[in-house]
Amino acid sequence: MEALFAIFSAFGLSASAGLNAYIPLLVVAVMARFTDLIKLSSPYDALTNWWIIGLLIFLSIIEFLVDKFPVINHINDFILQTFVRPAAGAIVFAASTNVISDVHPVLALALGLLVAGSVHAVKSTAVRPAVTAATGGAGNIPVSLAEEATSATVSILSVVVPVVGFILFLLFLSWAIWRYSNRKRPRPGD
Repeated sequence: MEALFAIFSAFGLSASAGLNAYIPLLVVAVMARFTDLIKLSSPYDALTNWWIIGLLIFLSIIEFLVDKFPVINHINDFILQTFVRPAAGAIVFAASTNVISDVHPVLALALGLLVAGSVHAVKSTAVRPAVTAATGGAGNIPVSLAEEATSATVSILSVVVPVVGFILFLLFLSWAIWRYSNRKRPRPGD
């Protein structure tokens, strides 16, 4: 059962990294440093270093601010975060499944990369541009705050109650897909 919970945790954390690269890394680092809820093996135990935690806090603040401005956010999403979020997802997936000896590290990294990359792709190519276009940029702040709240909530629950975190991730993903597929598209001749 522990292996199944670790897999649920890994999927939830890597999906959260697709929304915000640094929140799940920070959650894992802080929880591994101060609680017994997650144990990180080498080399992932480096996340518990104070310098790394400080860097993750700094990067979280930067991403929090950048994410609020439509033009800067879109540039950040397409140039920097296209690489950072999948990499963060790969790291948290591998770190959280590291306790399971049956999961090969390359498979764990690949799964984390795919999950975080998929969530990031939906966010950056579908959801955010649609929000910006539909609201003239006014919707970016509330949507950004919702993404950060979702990332933090799913990250924490993925460690504390992995099944709930995994279910929340599936619900959010279903909502995002439904929202994107049901947006109004111009009809020919309009």
